[in-house]
Parts: sequence; C-alpha cells; structure tokens
Amino acid sequence: SSAAGARRQREEAAAPAERQDEEEVEETPQEKKLRLAKLYLEELRRLGETRPPCRAFEDDLVAGRLKEDVVSCRAAAGVQPPDPASIRVLRGHQQAVTCLVVSPDDKFIFSAAKDCSIIKCKSGEVESGKRLCVVPRGKKGSEEQQVGHTAHILCMAISSDGKYLATGDRNKLIMIWEASTCKHLYKFTGHRDAVSGLSFQKGTHQLYSASHDRSVKVWNVAENAYIETLFGHQDVITGLDSLSRECCVTSGGRDGTVRIWKIPEESQLVFYGHQGSIDCIQLINEEHMVSGADDGSVALWGLTKKKPLAVVRQAHGTHGSHNLQQPYWISAVAALHNSDLVATGSHSANVKLWKSGEGFRKLEPLFDIPLVGFVNSLKFSSAADFLVAGLGQEHRLGRWWRIKEAKNSICIIPLKRKAGVADTS
Repeated sequence: SSAAGARRQREEAAAPAERQDEEEVEETPQEKKLRLAKLYLEELRRLGETRPPCRAFEDDLVAGRLKEDVVSCRAAAGVQPPDPASIRVLRGHQQAVTCLVVSPDDKFIFSAAKDCSIIKCKSGEVESGKRLCVVPRGKKGSEEQQVGHTAHILCMAISSDGKYLATGDRNKLIMIWEASTCKHLYKFTGHRDAVSGLSFQKGTHQLYSASHDRSVKVWNVAENAYIETLFGHQDVITGLDSLSRECCVTSGGRDGTVRIWKIPEESQLVFYGHQGSIDCIQLINEEHMVSGADDGSVALWGLTKKKPLAVVRQAHGTHGSHNLQQPYWISAVAALHNSDLVATGSHSANVKLWKSGEGFRKLEPLFDIPLVGFVNSLKFSSAADFLVAGLGQEHRLGRWWRIKEAKNSICIIPLKRKAGVADTS
C-alpha cells in the first residue's frame, strides 16, 4: 500500500541517524517540535509576515524554550556567601528531616521527617517558630482509619499551582493533601516497597512516583486515579524529578544509572557515569540535570549524551584516617531552574554552591555554607532569594552514621548579590 511505502521511506531516511555515534540520543518529540517551529517562523519572516497565525504556537514552542537559554542562565553571577548569623533555623521535627518543598509563590515551606510528621510554615516567619500546620505521626495499626503517616516519610512534591501536596513513605503509601489547609484528601497504594521519589509534572496534576520496588508509577491526582507503571531500573530508585515535559528522570542507586522516562512513548534513555550508588537527582532545565552519588561525585548531564558532561569527584572532600579515607556522600542536590546555579549537600558540615560553566561542561565552586548534619534535602526559592536545607542527624535513607551534634531542622539560607549585579531569575 501507499501508506506502507511511505513508512518504508521514512524508516530508510531515518536509518543514517540511527547509525550515529552511540553516545548520541535521537531527537525527542519536543526537540522536533521546536526545530519545526523555528523553521516555520523563519519561513514566515522570509515571506514578510510579522506574526504567525497562531500566537500560542510561537509562544509555547519557541519563546518558552528560548527563555531557558537566555540571561536567566547567569543566576550565579554575584551571589555572595551569606553571613552565618543570617541563616534562619526552624526546629520542630523530632527526627531527621528527610524532604522539603517550597510553595510556587515562595511563601510557604513544607517539610517531613523520619518522625512521620509534616510541618507547614511561612518562609518569612521561620525565626518565630510559627507553624501554620502540623500533621502528626499516625497511630500504627490504624492506617485504614487515620490520615497521618506511620513510617518514615522519604519524599514530597507540590503541584505547580500550589493546590496539591504529595508525600511518600517507607510503608509503600502516597498521601495526597490539600496544600492550603493540610487536609488529607486520599492515598495511593500500589508500590511494593518504600516510596522514595515524587514529582508533579509542571502545569498539570500528573504525579510521578518512584520506589525501592524499582518501578515508576504515574497518577492523576485531580482524578484520584492510577495511570500506569514503568519498569527498567535494576536496583532501588532513590530519587525522581520532572519539569514541563511529559517525562521524568530517576536515579537508580547501585544499578549505576540515571534514566529518562518518556511517558507517551513508554520508553527510557539510560545514562552511566557515577561509580557508586546514585542517591539524588534534579533537573536544571528541560535539557540538563545534576546528580549526586555516595562515591562523593556530582555529575552534570545533557539529555543528548549518555555520559556526564562534567563530573566533580570527591566534591565535598574525604573523611576518615589516612589509610581509610572515604569521600563524603552526596546526599542532596538542587538546581535553580533554568540557571547556572547548583547546590549540593553531604554530611561534611557544609552546603556547597556551584556555577555550571558554559554549556554545562564544568562545575566551578562558588562558596561553602556551614551547616552541621546530614543535608537530606535542598530547594531553591523560585525567585532565587533563598535556599532551604533539610538537616538531620541521620541520612534520609538509612542509619549508617549519627551526627549527635546536628539539629533536626530546616535552615533558610538567604542569597544576596553584589550591588550592581542584575537579578536574572
């Protein structure tokens, strides 16, 4: 048939691309849309038209993506080390803080811990210790009746409209809350082991979850519905993140891989680079991500290369006696979206800020921020005026060490710039 012939021609045309260097990844559907949109706009301009017929077409496919590549990339310029006295601390969790999120408007911080509690506070009122909402630990054995978690909470996510909060625990449960009131809405069951990563697709109520059962699940929170399950990792999944595209990225612990899951195509891309267990990951923009591992390394990745664009070994240094030195594990990474500013955490008594070099091909250290304890979670405010760290006496995923002098707390670190440096966030 003519359809079969056309398909054969397309496959033959695509064949040379498939034989490219194995390090290269095929063009994604979104990249294809962008390329075609640019060609379309160029053609319109050549014909003398000043505006495409569909304004949304240009805005969505071009302006939005180009915005990522312009000046906002230089957020690291002029950022100053904070005065330690200016760091605000919130106590309230009885055990190690494991995860936190900042609301989209930067007004609220939600945190959770091994004590199974959730705390909501105003980002500007941390010093007063004022808590807007506390969801206490639930009572074991009454999971069906009560609303609180009864096992360590390992991860949380907030929808980009600030409506829903999701939390995941060691007891395989995902709880959904109304973020404004902390009212419990419902819970998702289906994972067969600890839920270790959660992220909402930006601009939607689609939720991705990752688990120690090695699977990724997709949910529709607004509809209280399960969508599908994806498999591929060979070890526990330790972290997950997503942005606007219908895809998510995961870190696969000791299977040594980072994976990108393309949800519509039900396919995945596999990336290799770390030597140890990959424990944390975050997207920088739609094309790049940062990950950290227990071999002490931090890696920058581009979605079109299967190996890291840059790796910093022993990023937080080493500890132990001369003959038995071990690198400090990287327990948390954060990126200011669509910028060159990255933060990493360990139990090395400091958080480090980095500038990702041109093309994300190197990581340059900016300065250290002294913080004692395991840094289990890091998040930048969207306006780039503060960084939040979740601290604990223990690592969020286990009890390998205990730092007695650490405080289980939330720390808000102000980010200030030199006078004369434009705010590019």
